[in-house]
Amino acid sequence: MASSLIFVFGITNLSAQSDSLKMSRKEAESIFLSKNFDLITQKLNISQARARVLQAKHWPNPTLSLSEINLWRTYEVDELPGIIGDWGKTSQIAAQIDQVIQTAGKRRKNIELQQIEVHGEEFELQEVLRELKKDLRHVITEIIYNQKQQLIYKNQIESIVKLTKSYQNQLSEGNISKAEYIRLKAQELDFKKKLVALHQDLEELQTEIKAFLILPADRHVYFVDDLEVPQKDISESNLVRWTQLAKENRPDILIALNQEKHAQKNLEIQQALKIPDLTFSINYDRGGNIMKDFIGVGIAMDLPIFDRNKGNIQEARIEIEKSGIETRKNKLKAENEITSAIRNYQRTQKIFEDIDADYEESLDKLLVSHEKNFRLRNISMLEYMDFLETYIDNKLIILDTKKELNQYFENLQYAVGQDL
Repeated sequence: MASSLIFVFGITNLSAQSDSLKMSRKEAESIFLSKNFDLITQKLNISQARARVLQAKHWPNPTLSLSEINLWRTYEVDELPGIIGDWGKTSQIAAQIDQVIQTAGKRRKNIELQQIEVHGEEFELQEVLRELKKDLRHVITEIIYNQKQQLIYKNQIESIVKLTKSYQNQLSEGNISKAEYIRLKAQELDFKKKLVALHQDLEELQTEIKAFLILPADRHVYFVDDLEVPQKDISESNLVRWTQLAKENRPDILIALNQEKHAQKNLEIQQALKIPDLTFSINYDRGGNIMKDFIGVGIAMDLPIFDRNKGNIQEARIEIEKSGIETRKNKLKAENEITSAIRNYQRTQKIFEDIDADYEESLDKLLVSHEKNFRLRNISMLEYMDFLETYIDNKLIILDTKKELNQYFENLQYAVGQDL
């Protein structure tokens, strides 16, 4: 028992020693948007995609080649005019410049493909943000829920410790039985054990929130917000409107639609690739033929006899079909998720509406009354303990209901793809 008490107070002191950061939900989200590593990485992916667009706009570089250079004199050579003074009278040299010209609009289509990939990375950023915001908000709700639970148990521990000390004095004077004292002490230790469990749960939540907000390990985040019920009309009458919003704004649907565009543009490129590019050349030859200084032009191209890119074209057509299926799947998934979130919210809301507005306040007043009557020995320990258990159970039910309403509302926003 002593070790349990030491453990409780050890955790409390550890939390007190660390630098506590008090903040609201909005402040946490602001820090998250500016500092989160996953968001920063995804923004860099967008910059990389834009760099690929820039690269795609460049024409292929021309190729310069030098050949037929003799470093020594051969026999029976016709002398030519010197290149520098008398040097070079027996030297031969050839030079050629080649320039590839892409046909069938390949360059333009590749630029358009890269621009589609930029849009894809932007939609990926929205999807990463959507996922992380939902997780962040769930963690914040869990932390606030944990803080409220701790407050309930701390208040009861503070009260029951006073009762236990009073009963210990009564026991030493022989006014009560040891069984009554043990029963009260057992309840005190049970509350402390539950508080320890809450501290342990909070430690894991602190690890998560600090990862979201990029905070050092010695920080302890405390949220000043209450566990409020979302003030929003949630009903199936909004299903059609929210489903339409999801189709227009939900990132995974936008990603799928963008992938369809990407697949269509890739098909255009693959069809263009069956048309060979042209290579234009201009060449100079000194002493290599009947002319002393020969300048000529040329053109080259692949002959599309054996390979007309049929396999890649067929694969691109299949990719269009696959991306269309993915789009339809995501749209159906969005509608199902919105419907499920609405129904879960409504079920929990019905429970919350059954709780009277002043019910929680009445519970607190009744607890004070029972504690007073217990001190005055007007009610038995059994009656007091029964009501204390009922009190805590009901306080937790109210907290659970508020937490679930927040989580289901966030699930709905996640399903719609934007804040409501």
